[in-house]
Amino acid sequence: MSYREREAQRDQSNREELVERMARGIPHDGRVEPFKGLFLARSSTPTEAVFGVVEPSVCFIAQGSKEMRLGKKRYQYDAHNYLVACLELPVALRVLEASKEQPYLGLRLNLDPALVGSVLVELGISPQKQADAQAIDVSRLDSSLLDAVLRLVRLLDSPSEARLLMPLITREIVYRLLVGEQGERLRRMTLLGGQTHRIAQAVEKIYRDFSQPMRVEELARDIGMSVSSFHFHFKAVTAMSPLQFQKQLRLREARRLMLGEHIDAATAGFRVGYDDASHFNRDYKRLFGTPPMRDVERLRQAVEPA
Repeated sequence: MSYREREAQRDQSNREELVERMARGIPHDGRVEPFKGLFLARSSTPTEAVFGVVEPSVCFIAQGSKEMRLGKKRYQYDAHNYLVACLELPVALRVLEASKEQPYLGLRLNLDPALVGSVLVELGISPQKQADAQAIDVSRLDSSLLDAVLRLVRLLDSPSEARLLMPLITREIVYRLLVGEQGERLRRMTLLGGQTHRIAQAVEKIYRDFSQPMRVEELARDIGMSVSSFHFHFKAVTAMSPLQFQKQLRLREARRLMLGEHIDAATAGFRVGYDDASHFNRDYKRLFGTPPMRDVERLRQAVEPA
């Protein structure tokens, strides 16, 4: 047997073990956080798009496949590919492949910028100004990274060891990301190369004040960019214009308010910054596919016990 054949055999064995251990770690559909910053998810059926916010993280799949949508861009990944998100961004997520016999099994590990920076220092990599990087991307999962992920999941059966070993394995995963296919993009995001650090500042400001009218000229000036440059670089990183980004934040918060606080559409729209109820209804239907109250009623029925 050749080296390549042995490597393929070992990868297959690791994938099978990963499925087995994750299925034990989350035996029912839903999401759990066994250790801080580590999330497991399971679904026995494909799902509709769920709108939410992704944190800086790396996502792996043991079984099934998933799609993440940022603006108009779609990213699909499965057991042979992983996804990295480098900024906190509003996204839509849906499970593509899942069944009772072979449920979707996913893992998300949050990325601490301080840890990434520490590993970069040890690697001796200095900041370099380069082109902006898309905030989300998918790459092929190689043997070394798969092995590290499996060792992380093994800790589910050894909580007493996790306190000591999880930081070490997480550090190794960060290292392998940095020296792997997405390393250059991740380094640029973390090292604040190009204009990405200014876009990160803008994103933070929009999150903080999303219900207030956006003055693009003022925002661009605050982060030290011209309006045209700000628009160009913002879309390069987030796949949306600043106004589209703010609109998605507003609509998702309105949806949360209607679901969680049982308020009507007009009140929810006003609270997130819409002065015109009809304008709010149009934007809401464009994003979620149905008018506000019909959408909320459908969501409530979906979560109520049969």
